[in-house]
Amino acid sequence: MVVEVGYALAWDLEARAPWRPISAGEAQERDAAGLPYVVVYRVEGREVPLEVRLVSWRDHFVGLWVYDAQGRRTYHLDMRLLDDPERLFRRYSIGWYYPGPDMAEFDKECPKITVDLYPDGRGSRTEEPRGELGGSHTTTPTLRDDERWMDRPAFGDWPLLSAQVNGLTEPPAFEVGEAVGPDDGDAPATCWHPPRPAQAAPINELFRPGERVTDGYHPEMTVVEPRRIGTLRVPSGLLAVSGPDVSHDDGPHITLPVPPGEYVLEEAQVRHSYHCEWAGARVTRTDTTAVRLLVDEAPAASWEMARRAGDDVRLFIHDQISGFDTDGATGCFADAEAWQPLLALYEKGLVQGDPEAAEHISDSMYMLRTRDAASGGELVAFATTGDGTFPVWVGRGAAGDVVGVVVLVEGMPTMLPEKADT
Repeated sequence: MVVEVGYALAWDLEARAPWRPISAGEAQERDAAGLPYVVVYRVEGREVPLEVRLVSWRDHFVGLWVYDAQGRRTYHLDMRLLDDPERLFRRYSIGWYYPGPDMAEFDKECPKITVDLYPDGRGSRTEEPRGELGGSHTTTPTLRDDERWMDRPAFGDWPLLSAQVNGLTEPPAFEVGEAVGPDDGDAPATCWHPPRPAQAAPINELFRPGERVTDGYHPEMTVVEPRRIGTLRVPSGLLAVSGPDVSHDDGPHITLPVPPGEYVLEEAQVRHSYHCEWAGARVTRTDTTAVRLLVDEAPAASWEMARRAGDDVRLFIHDQISGFDTDGATGCFADAEAWQPLLALYEKGLVQGDPEAAEHISDSMYMLRTRDAASGGELVAFATTGDGTFPVWVGRGAAGDVVGVVVLVEGMPTMLPEKADT
């Protein structure tokens, strides 16, 4: 079986076509420079490719999509180049098992298996035999070393991983050809890119009165003036952002250096109206979307996701978040140097109800404040709308200094366009 190999700068996932075809020589130059390029594998008589590979050494990434004869993606493999330049780690994979040729790509009822692996041996295998609409079963995969890692091939020497899936019984003979696709204009938004961690949506706007947003349930919500509820003292200059429901043997989930001082605590709020069936009338209410520790009044020029100690961004899959964990729908800002005594006071105040251990804050997402008498450091706990992992967004000024730290208490609202003048 002859398999034709073509190269391009990118692959348009929606059009199932290469964008900006390039020669094998140019692809090899990009490979040596670490720049991204794609490799497309086709056989005569078949409209869609067997598989497409995206290589981007600068992003420590090699990705693979396998296609079936109907043009549906059946397998995705995400590999990473880590500390050993001669080996690739099989970081993440998803396989879709379409029961028939008429099922649409990524149908919610399509059975699938997801494997999520880490170099330290951790991992999970999640099987969804009835797709996303049915139940799932998660186990710990037991894989050999050669199933977690593969040797890094030389340029042009990649194995055809889809050979068995596509029913190829003989070893393929590779022949360099030309990819066919658009070769001018800007790259379509639907082109495949190396994965990147979750990115901040507009956050400044959540604290800017008059902005219009939606949470997907309420069609229109209007940002109102942020609510200031007090301050937090961080005399050590090391801020902790964490779930307070942690083991005493562990420190806070995230720490950030800030100038020693006392900082304003705010809530971003939105107002919206809706028909209340219980009241039998249209009502207006105000909800909190985020909490913020304001380090500086200057607006943030950029936002970044804070990472926990030990996070390796090379291992992040697309849109992966890092943040603090909570099983009690609670987060907190605190002075990190006084973490242990502050945590003990928090537990006395919240769990044991000791009125001298903590100050309760009423009518706010901020619930409770504790103060360490020895250092003057404080902890202020706030409510989230559920359990899980909550990313911490760090706003930086034009010079790179921290101007604010924000936690979205329930996802990121979507900005609405400005209303047209009438």
